[in-house]
Amino acid sequence: MKFSSLVERISGTGADVWLTHYAAVAARERGEDVLILSVGDPDLDTPQPVVQRAIDSLLAGDTHYVTASGRLALRTRIAQVHQARTGQPVTADNVVFLSGAQSALFVASLCLAGPGDEVLALEPYYPTYHATIEVSGARLLTIPTGAGWRPDLDRLASMITPRTRAILWASPNNPSGMVLNEGELEVIGNLAERHDLWLIADEVYASLAAGGRTPGLAARCPQRTVTLCSLSKSHAMTGWRAGWLVGPTPLAAYAEQLAMCMLFGQPGFVQEAALTALELGDEPQARARAYCTSRQQHFSRGLKGITGIQGIEPEAGMFMLLDVSATGLTGGEFVRQFFAAEGVSVMDGAAFGESSARCVRVCFATDERTLDEALKRLRRFCAGLPAARG
Repeated sequence: MKFSSLVERISGTGADVWLTHYAAVAARERGEDVLILSVGDPDLDTPQPVVQRAIDSLLAGDTHYVTASGRLALRTRIAQVHQARTGQPVTADNVVFLSGAQSALFVASLCLAGPGDEVLALEPYYPTYHATIEVSGARLLTIPTGAGWRPDLDRLASMITPRTRAILWASPNNPSGMVLNEGELEVIGNLAERHDLWLIADEVYASLAAGGRTPGLAARCPQRTVTLCSLSKSHAMTGWRAGWLVGPTPLAAYAEQLAMCMLFGQPGFVQEAALTALELGDEPQARARAYCTSRQQHFSRGLKGITGIQGIEPEAGMFMLLDVSATGLTGGEFVRQFFAAEGVSVMDGAAFGESSARCVRVCFATDERTLDEALKRLRRFCAGLPAARG
């Protein structure tokens, strides 16, 4: 039987990166002694008022069809929160509520690019970017970083061609934790205006940056900027699939039409829970920031003295890249051997691009006892490698 060429595009270049993670999840379900530091799912509970709002909505019968773009009250609140954070004046008409920021990027990809087009992404980049962009038929081209995970803006400028439709980035970055600064964004904004490009800003981790916000281009370039965000990290709501897209009203209208084809609206009780989350103010986000800062500092202290490992401090977020090149292993070899020997799953840095190929990514957003045990196993594993023994 034949399949559409789409099935090849959606596999992406980073599909295999999840194999060790899924093996670890399966081992945990079998009751084995494994530690999972390979996914960004913070060890925090969704705020109780959010959970209670969902329960109350369910009990009240909120189980019917809803508007494809999201309920007006929720979209209005998202617009208010977005405007307060970015300075971009928006209304509910600029917002489409979707099944997480991943769906928001998928929708943006289909609406902004197509066969023969190119989208430029700053490295390191989230592994699903390739498949999510290329599902439209466009190509994703990546821009290697310079020193300190800063973007190589000269390289970015040199790669823009008549086929280029958009520039995509995440700030704070996953996995490096780098935050784009005002000067870098000024250059990116100028390039977009000069070449008439869309700007796709993945700001899922923005609430974890200092003060709960990062520099951006939404206010300066409102008619060409698409902002993706969600409640997954800021409110410990990864499983709720509550995210959105904010962009120009024509794009929002197209995104709503696509949402009708895909989802026909997110569940009403999820939307009520999301509205409650946003009405809680900064407290949940401040909790998440403090939690990640504390765990990152704890993990960094524990890394000291481990043979062959160099931790690269993030500016924000819940991940740290570990340079493992001194162990004599590639990132992929390190991931597989570390899990086989010690039952700890981390992610291969190569899945995030060539710039991080010498690294592995660790999620430190978990309890300190788990981090301490993971550090103990990491120290033991590295001490037993041939490079250490030599």
